[in-house]
Amino acid sequence: MAAGKKVKNVAKKAKGQVKETTGQVVGNESLEAKGAREQMAADAKQTMQKAKDTVKH
Repeated sequence: MAAGKKVKNVAKKAKGQVKETTGQVVGNESLEAKGAREQMAADAKQTMQKAKDTVKH
């Protein structure tokens, strides 16, 4: 996996975790859901990138 893409995915997942946790703490369900969606999107992108790398090698 390209290092730059991996870093972006990890950063996006971390950002999503912060949003989700913040939403839980302050009782904001919308923020919590948005954070969870960002984490899922980052995981999906990372999985797709790993699949591409597997096919290339």
